[in-house]
Amino acid sequence: MAEVQAVKSLDTVKLISYLLKRTYGQQIADVWDVGLNLALRISDLLSIRFENIEHDRLLLVEGKTSKLATIKLNEKARAVIARIRAEHPDHIYLFQSYRNQRSKNAPAKPLSRRYVSRAFAAIGEEVGIDLGTHSMRKTRGYHLYKNTNDIARVMKMLRHSSEAITLRYIGITQEDVDRDFVELEL
Repeated sequence: MAEVQAVKSLDTVKLISYLLKRTYGQQIADVWDVGLNLALRISDLLSIRFENIEHDRLLLVEGKTSKLATIKLNEKARAVIARIRAEHPDHIYLFQSYRNQRSKNAPAKPLSRRYVSRAFAAIGEEVGIDLGTHSMRKTRGYHLYKNTNDIARVMKMLRHSSEAITLRYIGITQEDVDRDFVELEL
């Protein structure tokens, strides 16, 4: 699997959302927008059921780590979730696949990771970024780090066990660190 990047420009973050909506529809744009705000792995993001959302909080057992993620939803995430819930009150999953709607007896399923991955990769090509499903998580981590310079906080949000993993994951390079030393004069 190719290494994907964090999106470092906020204008590009918005452009990606716009292009996803224009090319693939509102649902895929919603995956991007909510994914950016929750910083979950794609398998966990797609597995969210409406029953996992209590008021302004998401409670979810992560598939990879089996840890309970309890995430306070920000205003943007709450607004998107409320709109989806209002538009699809009978859905079980936040990002429910429409493919099985024709088959009345088939159980509900979330969107597939493969479909989301292909959509993101295609838009990434269009904007010149190695974009994938992990880009949402990496982007949130990158921007939190840039806003706070608190790697421990980013580690906790991403539920990583070491600073080195987190720095590499969010795309902070030695070049970035060098630039910070040059630009910050005290």
